[in-house]
Amino acid sequence: MPRASGTYHVVVVPYDVHDNSFTGTAYLPATTDAGDLTSFSGGNGSYTVRAGALTARADFLKGGQLRLQADPSGVLSDPAGTAIVRRQPALQRHTSSFDAGDYYGIRSPEAVLRVYKEPLRFGLYKPDNRTRIWQEDKPLRWSTGGMRQSLTRGVDEQFFGGGEQNGSFSHRGRTMYVANSFDWNEGGYNNSQPFYLSSGGYGVFRNTFAPGVYTFGSPVTTGQQERRLDAFYFLGDAKQVIGKYTQLVGKPFMPPVYGLEPGDSDCYLHNANRGERHTLDALKIADGYTEHQMPLGWMLVNDGYGCGYENLEQTAKGLQDHHAQLGLWTQDGIGKLADQVKAGQRVAKLDVAWVGNGYKFALDACDAAKKGIEDNSDARGFVWLPVSWAGAQRCGVLWSGDQKLSWDYIRWQIPTYAGATMSGIAYNTGDVGSIYRHDAKMYTRDLQWKAFLPAIMTMDGWASDITTGKPADQQPWLDGEPYTSVNRTYLQLKERLLPYMYTLSAQAARTGVGAVRPLWLEYPDDPGTLGAQATYEFLSGPDFLVAPVYEDSETRDGIYLPKGTWTDYWTGRSYEGPTTLNGYHAPLDTLPLFVREGAIVPMWPKGTTSWQSRDRNELDWDLYPAAHGTSRYTLYEDDGVTRDFAKGSAATQRVSLHRDTRGTTVTVGASKGDYTGKPTARSYRFTVHGGTAPARVLLDGRRLPASSWSYDTRSHIATITTPSLPLDRGFTVRLVDER
Repeated sequence: MPRASGTYHVVVVPYDVHDNSFTGTAYLPATTDAGDLTSFSGGNGSYTVRAGALTARADFLKGGQLRLQADPSGVLSDPAGTAIVRRQPALQRHTSSFDAGDYYGIRSPEAVLRVYKEPLRFGLYKPDNRTRIWQEDKPLRWSTGGMRQSLTRGVDEQFFGGGEQNGSFSHRGRTMYVANSFDWNEGGYNNSQPFYLSSGGYGVFRNTFAPGVYTFGSPVTTGQQERRLDAFYFLGDAKQVIGKYTQLVGKPFMPPVYGLEPGDSDCYLHNANRGERHTLDALKIADGYTEHQMPLGWMLVNDGYGCGYENLEQTAKGLQDHHAQLGLWTQDGIGKLADQVKAGQRVAKLDVAWVGNGYKFALDACDAAKKGIEDNSDARGFVWLPVSWAGAQRCGVLWSGDQKLSWDYIRWQIPTYAGATMSGIAYNTGDVGSIYRHDAKMYTRDLQWKAFLPAIMTMDGWASDITTGKPADQQPWLDGEPYTSVNRTYLQLKERLLPYMYTLSAQAARTGVGAVRPLWLEYPDDPGTLGAQATYEFLSGPDFLVAPVYEDSETRDGIYLPKGTWTDYWTGRSYEGPTTLNGYHAPLDTLPLFVREGAIVPMWPKGTTSWQSRDRNELDWDLYPAAHGTSRYTLYEDDGVTRDFAKGSAATQRVSLHRDTRGTTVTVGASKGDYTGKPTARSYRFTVHGGTAPARVLLDGRRLPASSWSYDTRSHIATITTPSLPLDRGFTVRLVDER
């Protein structure tokens, strides 16, 4: 029995047993293959073909897309309606057909679809009609319970996608299940999606709520538990395919900035694990975050079955005094959401108890919860959910569910969240330290790398100490030293990097490509990015390579660095890729972290613990000049919380970085655009890595005083601080080397 949920037809076989053997006869559902082509017609982008009772239609869509439908009933249907695909793309009417003998060809500006005659099969080719994109090696086959498509697999063809596939991001040679398994651990697929992406230059989305099984062997076979085919094909490289897919089902939502800060979750009323408390007791935990100088963006104050809540307005106000927002968990629906939002709720977490098996119910709930927050406030909807379907990226953070802590748990989550990005899921995460068990060292190791995910949450009130079995809450200061200091370091680093992560969120809302990426997405021509070593590391944006420690060790082996120069974030040492690092020294306070040559990283000032209390009159830039060429970056800013950005209330600022034989030049453009709260001027603090001590530093050609800059001979970092400069004008900083 395959690991998939849904409806199965069970065949009971009578048998006789004789001398430890048995005989019996099973009557299995008959399968039918598409026969020979019996008719071909159409034009202006839409073509209908028939093979006996089977009817199929090919619609060429603008933007390099193709929709292929087939049904042996002779009637094409669309059970999903507008639930997943909100707006059908327009037809690409500039098409023509021709008879090539063995097949009919349909030519569009982007591709040629071959419709083979005997038997009916389909193949998609590039405009030259020679270069294969995909090709059916057998005709469509169906039975009473499903339809299969079989494709020739390319020699080096790789496959990605499937939404959240726990423990993997690359699927060649594997079977991928698309359904809701209620298996929160490795091998589970609760936030899976009926979509995959091929390195052959295409991706395909099945427009359905039916569970599916995709086997990426030779041949590739894909199918859903329904007797029909409804597939959208997208052409282009991986990022282009992700963009087109999310254009169809919904681009990732733009989160509020506090949604990118750490969240905390527990039950503060009728708590089955910790006894009776009061909702206002949550404020004592918020006090702890403030006291320990740890960022906190939001709190779920009723996370437990039957927990309930009280004093919502007081609780919301008390959290806001700590620069945090009120979140509520729901076990039975969102009927009270409007009143809760009016009382101050800004975060909603859905649950399996009423979202059920996922699919349409979960997708509708996610859309409704986001809309409920936005209809009753000026805030952006911020929703978490543990089961979902294609399109959930438009409305929520996908959360991988209730897991138990182990080193293995840390290991398999790494490719899970990177792999989800390959389906346009920009926000996928798991509880820091898991929900049910606690260990100080594992918790800290888990928190380190999850600080480089856009969204993270600590789940409290459910865990027991892994050694003693006693209840153990999981706020990041409770384990004492050295853990508290290490956790603080990474949470504050996460906070400082919010301008970088927030810009990535704005990019994801536009392109569909999230921040957390497998190495292959940025380096598709490097086979090393598909190796076992690269499986357990990821890129946070294009610039940070994160190689988490997932063993009880102070040494990390097998760190793969792709082509280019990579700088160790902690030591400043540079490495030339492609290379593999073994024996990397990684004590508890060190997450193996490397920065790409040419990186331009915006940061908030040191000591920042909240987006609200940050110094808006300073912006830092961490710079890693390339030895050759110029690198560029565009910062995105808006008010962080309202939906005014959708009306154009936002600003961008371009920065370029160039190193030559005489020094390094940083060019900062004017900030273009406006939003509520935008400062008129700010100072800048540049940290420029590598190179030698500059002889002098110039601001717009004028020498800066020696008190405005310094050079650390140990780390090879030059630090330059500018005076406050108006945002409506650009400027240039020049580090002049000794001659």
